[in-house]
Amino acid sequence: MTEMDRRIFYSPDFESTNELPEDESAHCLRVLRYGIGDEIEVTDGRGHFYKARISSTIGKRCHADVAERIGWVKPWTNHIHIAVAPTKNMERIEWMVEKMTEIGFDELTFVNCRYSERRVVKLDRVERIVVSAMKQSHKAVKPILNEMTDYEDFIARSLPGRRMIAHCHDGHKEFLTATLRHGEDVVLLIGPEGDFSEDEVSHAIAAGYEPVSLGNSRLRTETAAMVGCVAINLCNQM
Repeated sequence: MTEMDRRIFYSPDFESTNELPEDESAHCLRVLRYGIGDEIEVTDGRGHFYKARISSTIGKRCHADVAERIGWVKPWTNHIHIAVAPTKNMERIEWMVEKMTEIGFDELTFVNCRYSERRVVKLDRVERIVVSAMKQSHKAVKPILNEMTDYEDFIARSLPGRRMIAHCHDGHKEFLTATLRHGEDVVLLIGPEGDFSEDEVSHAIAAGYEPVSLGNSRLRTETAAMVGCVAINLCNQM
């Protein structure tokens, strides 16, 4: 089987249950027409793949015996945490999450800023997109999704690694690509379409965030998050 032919299923408790969740079971049995005796590949989203063989199909559940447990090491060497103010159009954020998962990152927090266009995010659909993109891109680590958090509460947190804020206001800002250092954990703040307020930028800097630039082009929120994710990821694969 080639890399292109791999079909991966997601079961967070597979090692202890040997069972696919209902939606994954339905896809396996009804859509792909797998049956008893067929080999499948499963990830728990915690850094492991499992090669297994379907042993029984009871109701809407699919059970499989594990033949091999394989550890997966992510290609980037640090912890990438993107914090972003979601756009009014949720489809753009869903696209962003899908592509960032394919590229590779570790944690996402939605932040509620002064000029935020959206104050509520339903994580269920975003979670499904993350799982699908994780499987499609052959990864075994599922990014952490955090609930919407007020901006001031977020910047007040003591988060590990270097903390950076990308904004469009005047003032000295290093290019993100020039300031990144291999192996460092990074938290990157991306603002809403109206950008962060000047007070929000000042508060972040006072809390230890470094102002950074993503380049000379003015970017949409989801594009800025993507650019930041790509830059940090590639820096930690080189």
